[in-house]
Amino acid sequence: MKPFLFLCIGFLCFPLSGISQEATNTIPKRIYTTNTVKGESPKIDGILDDTSWNSVEWATDFIENRPDENTPPTEQTKFKIMYDAKFLYVAIRAIDSNPDKIVKRLSRRDGFDGDWVEINIDSYHDLRTGFSFTVTAAGVKGDEFISNNGNNWDGSWNPIWYTKTNVDSEGWTAEMKIPLSQLRFGKSAAQVWGLQVQRRFFRKEERSTWQRIPLDAPGWVSEFGELHGLKNIKPQKQVEIQPYIVTKYDTYPEEAGNPFRDGNDFKLNGGIDGKIGVTNDLTLDFTINPDFGQVEADPAAIALDGFQIFFQEQRPFFVENKNIFDYQFANGQDNVFYSRRIGRSPQGFPNTTSGEFVDQPKNSTILGAAKFSGKTKNGWSIGVLESVTGKEFAEIDNNGTRREELVEPFTNYFVGRLQKDFNERNTYVGGIFTATNRRLEDNLNFLHKSAYTGGLDFKHNWKDRTFYAEGNLVLSHVQGSKEAIAGTQQSLTHLFQRIDAGHVDVDLNRTSLTGTGGKFEAGKAGGGNWRYNAGIIWRSPELDLNDVGFLRQADEIRQYAIVRYQTTKSVGKFRRISAGFSQFTTYDFEGNYNRIQYEFSGNMQFQNNWWIDFGGAHKPRIFINTFLRGGPRWRFSEENFGYFAFGTDERKKLRTSWNVVYSQAKENNFSFFEIGADVTYQPTDAMRISINPSYNRNPNKTQYVTQADSNGTTRYILGSIDNQTLSASIRFNYTINPNLSIQYYGQPFVSIGRYKDFKYVTNSIADNLNDRFYQYQPNEITFDAASDSYLVDEDTNGNVNYSIGNPDFAFVQFRSNLVLRWEYIPGSELFLVWSQGTTGFGNVKDHLLRSLDTQILGQQPENIFLMKFTYRFVL
Repeated sequence: MKPFLFLCIGFLCFPLSGISQEATNTIPKRIYTTNTVKGESPKIDGILDDTSWNSVEWATDFIENRPDENTPPTEQTKFKIMYDAKFLYVAIRAIDSNPDKIVKRLSRRDGFDGDWVEINIDSYHDLRTGFSFTVTAAGVKGDEFISNNGNNWDGSWNPIWYTKTNVDSEGWTAEMKIPLSQLRFGKSAAQVWGLQVQRRFFRKEERSTWQRIPLDAPGWVSEFGELHGLKNIKPQKQVEIQPYIVTKYDTYPEEAGNPFRDGNDFKLNGGIDGKIGVTNDLTLDFTINPDFGQVEADPAAIALDGFQIFFQEQRPFFVENKNIFDYQFANGQDNVFYSRRIGRSPQGFPNTTSGEFVDQPKNSTILGAAKFSGKTKNGWSIGVLESVTGKEFAEIDNNGTRREELVEPFTNYFVGRLQKDFNERNTYVGGIFTATNRRLEDNLNFLHKSAYTGGLDFKHNWKDRTFYAEGNLVLSHVQGSKEAIAGTQQSLTHLFQRIDAGHVDVDLNRTSLTGTGGKFEAGKAGGGNWRYNAGIIWRSPELDLNDVGFLRQADEIRQYAIVRYQTTKSVGKFRRISAGFSQFTTYDFEGNYNRIQYEFSGNMQFQNNWWIDFGGAHKPRIFINTFLRGGPRWRFSEENFGYFAFGTDERKKLRTSWNVVYSQAKENNFSFFEIGADVTYQPTDAMRISINPSYNRNPNKTQYVTQADSNGTTRYILGSIDNQTLSASIRFNYTINPNLSIQYYGQPFVSIGRYKDFKYVTNSIADNLNDRFYQYQPNEITFDAASDSYLVDEDTNGNVNYSIGNPDFAFVQFRSNLVLRWEYIPGSELFLVWSQGTTGFGNVKDHLLRSLDTQILGQQPENIFLMKFTYRFVL
């Protein structure tokens, strides 16, 4: 452990040593003073001819932000802001000396294509969060909730507001009408809000801002100017109710004899979503029997390492304001709250006999969910989420006689999140608590009865937010039957049964587990060209978050350090150049030194807006505790990898990007090659077509297959695999107007794995690859077609010692969505959805394209036709 400790001390001290190296020049805050509407409120038509606009002055003198920061922009921009008791009004004039060249591309909401202007409002004035309202020259709305000082922009936030645009001889203009009920602010008689206005001048890919923000600034929201003059505005208590009705018709291939697969199903459903402003700072969102039918399908994926696959949350109720509940305590996707656990696929399976048919629910039913969230004037961020999922039963048919078996219990999920800003918003401390409680019955004792997680976190910024230190701590506690806790101890996340582990072992009498995790990091976030940070992460062997969180692997200590360089001005032929170097090491809690990696990366954007990315890494030490699924630590040979990508100007109607990744281990242990592309064509301002094909090949001499017993000795079986995968994401978007659009998404996916040269582990950590295993000789292993397995006779005496199931696979899947969306009035929508898909297993002897033909094009797909109608009542 000594090398690890020295590295931790050195790298954690490194960021702090730079405190006196660079000083951040303070840029004066610009102030815009607004006023109340005089006379009639302006008509929102995009034409700035209302006399009421004369009650306030124009603000102008924008400064270029990119590509040449702190220089005059090509074209100037002006804006006005005024207000009344219920609305904030914004007028924008985007001057353009060539109005005919203004780019007006249509898209759905949040498209952000073509020329646009946005206003960012930090109405909390907490210097970390804000509300963004964008309008393009084509009149397309965009709205995002900004958090983490501009490092996170959440486009799922969809407030009700109004905007129109117009092109004239001077350029283009826009008017916005933003209800105060859609913003959050305190009760002060005189308000001060953070304010920024930004313009994209599309032809030159130029950004200009009202308040100058240097490219080396430590954040975005903290650097805003200020909006003054808001007096005696009263917080508006928001009440919105949105009932919905869904009709669903499902067709699929009829399965002979199966009463649950007769060829089609019809379903009528309904529910309610709602939003209530308890105070102007805090909002209660609730949903009863939510529907997620129009959500895009998850991408296809296969995990040969056995770990669960992380999928992004796409369901609107959970996506909106997710930043408040986020507690990403370590690296990767590890998070105390992973909302995909709510409504998950049932975890139990019924006991059946031959000839019985099963109707297995695909997801758990969310009976109801509510979240209470927001931020107060005093700097308290509050988030409380409560959700209940109902019992799920599998229905079994035995020659017309039916019964039900419980496959998912009644479950309650709770998440509470709290943060407090202080020290002039430069510091916050917070905490999180989650609870999962199940009403276990019947045959579900393999699940945890309860699971609790608590966490504390903090972040401190100093020297104008140039430097920071942050950290968190997590404590988990799970309870259940002896069976459940034994299963947790032996799961891939924990592997207490690992035969060479001296610090953990399986205790079959335990009924609970308690573990810890955490992170500490310090670094430089702004000022000058250099950024750097370093930290330490740990996850104890007993840590378990997977009831309502996401944890890939426990039992790890990781040290890391990163240094990055970026230009803040154009340099010669380049708009922007950045480069970075990182290093990390990992240990387990027994002190085993498992990994070290060194990586470099770079990015360059040319003046013509083409770009390249490149990088590579060296991995001189790779030991994996989980590879043999309870067996000893496994050593992979030293590895090197590199990648290269380039792309054309993303503004062009025909644009493309390409990427290549190549990895090679010594002794030809394994390799990886991937090539991918993205080709987008926009024949008109209203239509866009794109395809994103990808092919990879991953041969490996030591791919884990299974375990077998040979005369009381456990054999860890490996094989040489040739794994090839071909996929493509296809998208078609046609926007009739900003409120009416048609979108198509499709993804064919084919992955084939062929095994040969089977072997078993002899010395898993040997220096030489061939010393790590013994390869079966031809007279020791034979393939039996009748049982589709390999028969092993180790001592060649004619008696089979054990068999290995044929691990070859050919997985084929196609998923698609065609969605017509019409927002017929702000906040109320009609969806018409056609989802199509097929999943199958092809012939492993076929090549990829042949499998695509026989298993996708040659199969009858499942079709789902869905209509969803919502109406949003604003009370």
